[in-house]
Amino acid sequence: DVQLQASGGGWVHTGGSLRLSCKVSGFSFDDYAIGWFRQVPGKEREAVSSITNNDGSTFYVDSVKGRFTISSDSAKRTVYLEMDNLKPEDTAVYFCAARPYYGVFYSDVFTQTEYIYWGQGTLVTVSS
Repeated sequence: DVQLQASGGGWVHTGGSLRLSCKVSGFSFDDYAIGWFRQVPGKEREAVSSITNNDGSTFYVDSVKGRFTISSDSAKRTVYLEMDNLKPEDTAVYFCAARPYYGVFYSDVFTQTEYIYWGQGTLVTVSS
């Protein structure tokens, strides 16, 4: 069975840090890109970051560049999202998801409909 297990959420003050983990199973790790998305209740889900596991290319939306770092460990089949200098506007439920990747994206890296496997969310709360 395909599984993506997100963990690591929690509560921090503004300026704090958290590291999210997404452990995957049930598909070939290196043939997929893993993305992080987030959603605030009542708002649309938005992209945060993505990584291609076979070549390590990383992508970030502008609002998190310089603060968030995505990485992957193929031996552990886990993708991490290190979040530093957190702001109240980062408060959301964070989801990880997987899309097939064979060396090129034929659509925008953050096109959500291309992500075919989704995990459950983990809540991040940043207080001011």
